[in-house]
Amino acid sequence: MNNQNDSDMLDEYDFSGGVRGKYAKRYSEGTNLVRLDDDVVAMFPTSQEVNAILRSLGDIIRQHGVLGLSGKT
Repeated sequence: MNNQNDSDMLDEYDFSGGVRGKYAKRYSEGTNLVRLDDDVVAMFPTSQEVNAILRSLGDIIRQHGVLGLSGKT
């Protein structure tokens, strides 16, 4: 196999027996990834901080009854 199109792929890699998307459904059911812009990451560098601030913001939004957020978590 010649991997001229991708410098990260070495010729030694053998995916001939691989199954595309084998775990995709299972992975997508338990994962919700969000890409944060660099300026947001600088303010909230850990997932714990991001979750805490989003929960606080969600509470404020619910208290003011905007954006149709329910009390469900």
